[in-house]
Amino acid sequence: MRFLFPGLLALGLACAGLAVSGLAQAQDSGMVKLETADDSRGWDAVGKLILGKRGFCTGALIGPQLVLTAAHCLYDKTTGVQIRPEEIEFQAGFRNGRAVAYRRVSRAVAHPDYRYSAENQLERVTDDLALLELSQPIRLPSLLPFETGASPVEGDAVDVVSYAQYREEAPSIQEACEVLAGRRDALILTCSVDFGSSGAPVFSVRDGVARVVSVISAKAEVEGRKVALAVPLAEPLAALRLALEDSKAGSAQGGKAVSLLSGGNGSGAKFVKP
Repeated sequence: MRFLFPGLLALGLACAGLAVSGLAQAQDSGMVKLETADDSRGWDAVGKLILGKRGFCTGALIGPQLVLTAAHCLYDKTTGVQIRPEEIEFQAGFRNGRAVAYRRVSRAVAHPDYRYSAENQLERVTDDLALLELSQPIRLPSLLPFETGASPVEGDAVDVVSYAQYREEAPSIQEACEVLAGRRDALILTCSVDFGSSGAPVFSVRDGVARVVSVISAKAEVEGRKVALAVPLAEPLAALRLALEDSKAGSAQGGKAVSLLSGGNGSGAKFVKP
């Protein structure tokens, strides 16, 4: 196994189904809901990814036409079959029933080394990254794509902005989570995540600039403490961009218009609710 942290127990990947009840749930400690335009200022490039009728994840705009998310969001969790890109919609800055911008996805590419069909859940965290190309760029003065930055290290403080089950109507931010441990291919964070938080951007804020440095992949436990598992961007992002360009080249030569370059029809991830 490439991914190994002593005492780590995977609880499942943090996706959410669309059939979510409206029952109230106590807000997680340190988590603040971004319900108004003022609250959300600077964070509207984080959006909800609607996965057809299968559920939703979180994604972040890192270019006018590029959304970063988790690779496992591109698969039907029951069948393991890849979701067609045209079934996915990015709702930038979604809150209280409306989004700042809506875009369909025209192309979806997972990291070439990602394996959705991996038997061990911790193996699925490795390279759990995907790039989505939108049907049209988002060019709004109030909605600027995020920069990306170097991977955080143990002891660093990071922020997470995400949607999740029971708080899917507006994004929430958790500031000053801590990186408990890190490897080149995965991080353990003290951030609170739940179903729907998959693909949520992890930010490092320096000199007032928030840069995406990692992406939420799963939730887990370490010695009874709930934690988040995240994928660093430093090395995988370059491979992702190259995979996207290769996909475009393939379609230009008469291949499929949309291509997902890794994974397969596995039996689907097994989800364990907290």
